[in-house]
Amino acid sequence: MKLSVLDQSPISRGSNAEEALSNTLTLAKTTEELGYTRYWIAEHHSTNGLASTSPEILIARIASSTSRIRVGSGGVLLPQYSPYKVAENFKMLEALFPGRIDLGLGRSPGGSQDTRLALTDSVKKSMTEFPRQLMDLQGFLHNTLPKDHPYRMVKATPRTKSIPPMWVLGLSERGAANAAKTGTGFTFGHFINPTNGVAAMEKYREKFEPSPNLDKPETNVCVFIVCAETQEKAEELALSQDKWLLNVGKGADTKVPSIEEVKKKSFRAEELDEIKKNRERCIIGTPEKVKQELERLAELYQTDEFMVITNIYDFEEKVKSYRLLAEAMGLGR
Repeated sequence: MKLSVLDQSPISRGSNAEEALSNTLTLAKTTEELGYTRYWIAEHHSTNGLASTSPEILIARIASSTSRIRVGSGGVLLPQYSPYKVAENFKMLEALFPGRIDLGLGRSPGGSQDTRLALTDSVKKSMTEFPRQLMDLQGFLHNTLPKDHPYRMVKATPRTKSIPPMWVLGLSERGAANAAKTGTGFTFGHFINPTNGVAAMEKYREKFEPSPNLDKPETNVCVFIVCAETQEKAEELALSQDKWLLNVGKGADTKVPSIEEVKKKSFRAEELDEIKKNRERCIIGTPEKVKQELERLAELYQTDEFMVITNIYDFEEKVKSYRLLAEAMGLGR
C-alpha cells in the first residue's frame, strides 16, 4: 500500500501563516524521508485558518526543498481559471522538476459567491463547464486539441519531455464520471464525505476511457488520520481536529484550537452528534488500529493508495502521527 499526504497548511490558534507554511515544508521533507509517495497542496480562499491559497507557488517551493517525493495540487479549482493558463503553470513546474509533478483538479467554487467572483474577476463562469475544461486542459497539455477547436493553434509552453499526470478530485459518481471520461486519475474525498465512495469508485472503473494521460484506471482515497502510541492519546489529539471540523462546518473561525481550549468547551447535543458524524471521515487510534482500518478501506474501495490529512493543533504530534503510520505500514523498507 502507498501512502501520500494532503496538506491544507492549517494555522493553529496563536500561530500565523508564516509558521504554517514553514511547517508544511518541514512535513514535506519529513514524509519524503519516511517513504510517502506524494505531497499534495490544497487550494482554499478567504479563510483565516488555512494558508494554502496558491498551490502552484507552494509546489515549486516544496519540490525545490525535496528530491524524490511527487509534489502536486489537491487540487487546483479549475472552474475559476483558464485551462490554458493552468496547463502552462504545470508544464513550467514539470520543466523545473521533471517526473515529480501531479496536477490534481477540483470542481469546488472555492468559497462564497463573492469569493468566486473575485477569483474570476467578476466573470460569471458556469460550474457545468468543468467537463469541457478538463478536456481542454488535457488537450493543451498533450497538444491534442481537435482540429475544429478555436484555440487549436495556441500552444501551451514550455515544451516538455514529460507531462504532469492529471487527477480529478471528487465526492460523487458525477466526479468519478468526469475523471473516467477524461481518462485521468481519480481521488475520492472520504475525508469530506464517505457516503458515496464505493459507488463513485465503481463508476470510475466501469466508465474509464484510456487517454493521453492514462491507459488504465488509477485511484487513491483521502482520509483524516490521527495516530498515536495509545488509543487514549490519539483520541485526545483528535479533539482539536474535532472542534476544527465543527467550526469549519459552521463557517466559523477556522484556526485549529488547542486541546485545552476544546476541553473547556461545553458542547450542545447537536454539536456532539455532528462530531460523531465527522468521525466517520476519520481514522483515529494506535498504529495497529489505523493499519487495520486502512486495509479494510483498501478492500472496500479497491485502491492501493491513501492520502493522509492530519489537522491537529500540535505540529510535533502531527509529524509523529505520520511517522508512526509510516512505520506501521512498512514504508521505506
